[in-house]
Amino acid sequence: MNNQPLQLILFDCDGTLTNSHGSIARAMQKAFADYGLAVPDDEDVLSIIGLSLTAAVEQLAPHDLDAAVKASICQAYATNYRAMEHGVTLYPRVIETLEALQARGYQMGVVTGKSSRGLLRVMDTFGLHRFFPVWRTADICASKPHPDMVLQCMREMGAAPENTSVIGDSRFDMQMANAASVRSFGVSFGVESASALKAEGALHVFDKFEDILEAYPKLS
Repeated sequence: MNNQPLQLILFDCDGTLTNSHGSIARAMQKAFADYGLAVPDDEDVLSIIGLSLTAAVEQLAPHDLDAAVKASICQAYATNYRAMEHGVTLYPRVIETLEALQARGYQMGVVTGKSSRGLLRVMDTFGLHRFFPVWRTADICASKPHPDMVLQCMREMGAAPENTSVIGDSRFDMQMANAASVRSFGVSFGVESASALKAEGALHVFDKFEDILEAYPKLS
């Protein structure tokens, strides 16, 4: 009988599982242009990936912009991104790595700034439901870097903080993990550099998705 405590790995989505940054940047820039506003550059848009859509627009828009216009920009972004979503791909070896982690005995979930509908489309498109019995999104939890997503996943799965880790590509992922008192690992192919992720507390930063397996040996 295996009495080993449940081990939970929580993945970010955009920039960690999926290569979606280009689509996000174009969709956000078009949303601002549609309302005659100064278009944020790529670096500015990439800096807010991981936040909820509302929080992201709040950071990118002029502070004195009417709240109704900000809400309209959010809606425009969602429409634009949906039209561009066909360009989103999984990073190489994601499926094979998730299969290996599952075979090694780990439970997995997703914690993302996407909406529930957006995440479910990703999981439908790439057949990811089988890997993730638990997930939380920014429309049902507080936005990163608040720890709510992680804490809710841990409660649902019955995982302790010392047996839980977060893997992501942004400082918000690392900050969220720190706030939840769980371990964090980074990936270097997303929005943040390895040095920036380590500065936020990442124990290690992986250059390829399959390298994640180095941190998760087979459970007895």
